[in-house]
Amino acid sequence: MSSTTQSGTDVRITKEDLESKFQSLQDDLQGRASDKKQSIMAAAAVASAIVVLIAYLLGRRGGRKRRSVVEIRR
Repeated sequence: MSSTTQSGTDVRITKEDLESKFQSLQDDLQGRASDKKQSIMAAAAVASAIVVLIAYLLGRRGGRKRRSVVEIRR
């Protein structure tokens, strides 16, 4: 594997060059992923809390509609 530069000389790409470049790319991606992971977890927690609150309120409303009032007369 050789590459030619603008001046016309051959430059060899070594295994170490590739490994170092891939390692730097991987480190960069993992850093970005860990930064976004915390914000995604916070957003998921808020979303789940909202879903639980909506389910509670809808269940409460349904219970009020179905509740019957019984009057006892003597």
